[in-house]
Amino acid sequence: MSFFSRYLPFVAAMALVVVASNILVQFPMQGQIGGLSLADLLTWGAFTYPFSFLVTDLANRRYGPAVARRIVFVGFMTAVVCSILIPPFLFRHGFIEFETAADRLVRIAAASGAAFLTAQLLDVTVFNRLRRQSWWRAPILGTLVGSVFDTVVFFSVAFSAAFAFAGPSDGFALESTPLMGLFHIDAMRWVSWALGDLSVKLIIAVVALIPYRLLAAHWSQPAVAA
Repeated sequence: MSFFSRYLPFVAAMALVVVASNILVQFPMQGQIGGLSLADLLTWGAFTYPFSFLVTDLANRRYGPAVARRIVFVGFMTAVVCSILIPPFLFRHGFIEFETAADRLVRIAAASGAAFLTAQLLDVTVFNRLRRQSWWRAPILGTLVGSVFDTVVFFSVAFSAAFAFAGPSDGFALESTPLMGLFHIDAMRWVSWALGDLSVKLIIAVVALIPYRLLAAHWSQPAVAA
């Protein structure tokens, strides 16, 4: 059985999560909670991307770190290509309300790719070092380390003015607002997005321990030794 047919569910899940996240990260949440504007705190992508770590950890548990890294690379390449091609398609067919400029799409895809590879490969490494310890330690610590690096790399490259050479900036993201919509400290909106995104990632990492535990128990032994 070929690599693609054997591991296709993991590759497809990885690509789906990252493509969805790259689209949804361009949509700030709308609404108010008291005096807090959700658009100053979160994008919809914060709720989908953390599941990429679940996919990686399950692949690592099932097949070992070498295969997990291969799935990361294949999922990464698929996701970057789809992240450039799918948003214009969705706009033309009326599924999203605005068209993102091509060079802006390239910048987002580059930010996503750099963050994805850094975070996922770190997750694989940390997970593999801890896989023989308590069942929860490897996935939670691997996701924690990966999430921090992913958030820093993605939001800096995608939105910071320091990376304007990579493509046009998003004016809304660069506006100054109270930090996370709560504190009496002004910061660019993308900084609040990054902090909100990281908070959601960590919450979902804990929630994702439930399906991880169920599937890890089903796969009592990895198919490939570490």
